[in-house]
Amino acid sequence: MVTEKIFESALGISSPWFIAGMNFDQSQRKLNIRIDFEVGSRFAVPEQTGEHPVHDTVTKTYRHLNFFQHECILDVRIPRVKLPEGSVRQVSPPWAGKLSGFTLLFEAFLLLLARETTFTGAARISGLSVHRVMSLCERYVDEAVSTADFSEVRRLAIDETSRAKGHDYVSLFADADPDPERRRVLFVAEGREADTVGAFAGNLRAHGCKPTEITSISIDMSPAFIKGVQEYFPKAQITFDKFHVIAHASEAISTMRREEQQRDPRLKGLRWVLLKDRSKLTHTQRIELDGLLSRMTTTRTARAWQYREQLRDILTRKQPTVVARLLNGWCSNVLRSKVEPMKKVAEMIRGHFDGILAWVHSRQTNGFLEAINGLFQAAKRKARGYTRFSTIRTVIFMIAGKLDFSRINPYVAA
Repeated sequence: MVTEKIFESALGISSPWFIAGMNFDQSQRKLNIRIDFEVGSRFAVPEQTGEHPVHDTVTKTYRHLNFFQHECILDVRIPRVKLPEGSVRQVSPPWAGKLSGFTLLFEAFLLLLARETTFTGAARISGLSVHRVMSLCERYVDEAVSTADFSEVRRLAIDETSRAKGHDYVSLFADADPDPERRRVLFVAEGREADTVGAFAGNLRAHGCKPTEITSISIDMSPAFIKGVQEYFPKAQITFDKFHVIAHASEAISTMRREEQQRDPRLKGLRWVLLKDRSKLTHTQRIELDGLLSRMTTTRTARAWQYREQLRDILTRKQPTVVARLLNGWCSNVLRSKVEPMKKVAEMIRGHFDGILAWVHSRQTNGFLEAINGLFQAAKRKARGYTRFSTIRTVIFMIAGKLDFSRINPYVAA
């Protein structure tokens, strides 16, 4: 009897429930605990007032946390109660999890595993199938997302990530709050069309935030995203952060180097020297870069690098009028040059001038979304890819959704 009382305390079982017996099978490394309820007990059921008499019972099993290294199974006699109108409802015991056959504590353990490793790794440790682990995580994510509150969201960041090789994309929509602790993924959708932005606007409204309350949105220069934001978030200021602009300039340097190295073999092997920040170069790389820059008048790749550094300097300034003047001057100089790839960057900047200038005011970037994308791609490589969109959505939310699972399961850390 003392042993039963100890296990009742450990399992959190209280009246009218009690442990009716236990069986430990050492050969199968399994502990079975039988749980019953007191005769004459009455039970409440959701959405019904009062407590109701037992009509009959069914026996169900629940996987619980291991007893040391042994699998622990709860065999429970579950009552079914009869309601006043004559219908019969099955009672859900207080320890029952969201997925059939698991206790809340075991589900909390699985969620912890899934956050720290792949679904396959969590399945191997728990002794379950990968499908069961994925189903549990998807259910928790779906329920947590469905009850999320977006009423205080005012700034957004939108970006895409590849789900597979080629041009198969998933769009991420995130809260870009100035406080990093409040930044989180709000919505994940297939594709990167203007209608995808519209779907997010509807989702935002369903969670307590009107699209007209959004004041600022940072995006890349995707025409589809620009069209979607202008259509569905008419009051939001579009911001093209400086990192996207600089990335286009860096790509122009690479293009120019590839073209010129066909005539000048000395440019081969300088790709990373040209793309890295000078402060991050080794001593040898700096010597190589200085040697290239000494040929500024004859090498267009060197001039492309100089234009990018000028652009980087302009976008670090904080006075909008100064940035506007310098950007206009930069574009004019580049367009008069013979560095054709960088001319396209200058034309792009003129075509998106207001959005780039908005960066000076908002300082809003997609940098944290780029970091999330990196974490997702790392998880995808570790898992050797994800085939279903629902799995991709679940993984992204578990990485960066900052979902409060404790409202669903009190044993999950908030």
